[in-house]
Amino acid sequence: MTATASPTKASTRRAVFPFTAIVGQEEMKLALLLNVIDPKIGGVMIMGDRGTGKSTTIRALADVLPEIEIVAGDPFNSHPSDTGLMSDLVKQQMEAGETIETARKKVPMIDLPLGATEDRVCGTIDIEKALSEGVKAFEPGLLAQANRGILYVDEVNLLDDHLVDVLLDSAASGWNTVEREGISIRHPARFVLVGSGNPEEGELRPQLLDRFGLHAEIRTVKEPALRVEIVEQRSEFDQEPEPFLEKYQSQQEALQQKLINAQGLLKSVQIDHDLKLKISQVCAELDVDGLRGDIVTNRTAKALAAYEGRTEVTVDDIRRVVVMALRHRLRKDPLESIDSGYKVEKVFNQVFGIADTQTANGKG
Repeated sequence: MTATASPTKASTRRAVFPFTAIVGQEEMKLALLLNVIDPKIGGVMIMGDRGTGKSTTIRALADVLPEIEIVAGDPFNSHPSDTGLMSDLVKQQMEAGETIETARKKVPMIDLPLGATEDRVCGTIDIEKALSEGVKAFEPGLLAQANRGILYVDEVNLLDDHLVDVLLDSAASGWNTVEREGISIRHPARFVLVGSGNPEEGELRPQLLDRFGLHAEIRTVKEPALRVEIVEQRSEFDQEPEPFLEKYQSQQEALQQKLINAQGLLKSVQIDHDLKLKISQVCAELDVDGLRGDIVTNRTAKALAAYEGRTEVTVDDIRRVVVMALRHRLRKDPLESIDSGYKVEKVFNQVFGIADTQTANGKG
């Protein structure tokens, strides 16, 4: 089911900078791709300087993903056959034997505005209509639009904690429930939650940070040659988007196919019991609260193996994801800054018996 956008199709849409053309920021790109392969990883929190391409990268990711099949005219992007991704109304139509019309669309990428209210996010129930006409009149919100897509919250650290809770609950359960005056409506809301922010403007509470699957750190590129390359690329894209997109078309299609293959392979990926034990030992030695760190590290390592076309997780897979999965779970004091990854790497090397001069003086 390859669903690549042809150049003619692309020309009718607003041009989006190609994902495969983005220079640097490898940690952020990998975290996003792995969440697309397995949305149950739990989303990504991207923290870093302003102007480092966070929004550009997330839009580029949504654009490179294969189109999805939806029930035509359904406001929740319901899946035509998977009941877990289907609204109650579509389910009822199926059970009644009605013909379901389908359509294809690009993966939705929803931007959550900073000033959004809970009604705008979750949707509202029209009580008057419900009482007078006896129907559940529901006005879908942003969570409905984001189902089976990506929900991006810029400056998530400035968002009201209650709203962040609502987003994280929906992302974890895959459902959004709206209750008012004894009337309850729920709909599927399975999406990859991506939050970004600048540490200078404040951190999220540790309890909320822990709910994000991965934490990617991005820094402004310091290498002058790389900076020039990024500036020139952006300039070329802005001046003549079509030739620039065509130049990266084959790479975009190859990445899209790689993601489709990885999603299909994910169920077959195995992780050795001994490696699972060592992951849990790392989490225990780092004093990580709860089991979310263990679960996310296992899931992310499996997604990485699938991305690279393998069915067995290696120690190297775990090494490449362990910092992203654990660095934001170490903080106990809200005033502490997030560990850069040194502490996680040090304990990982000790537990997995990897020689490291920096850990020579550590506990053995």
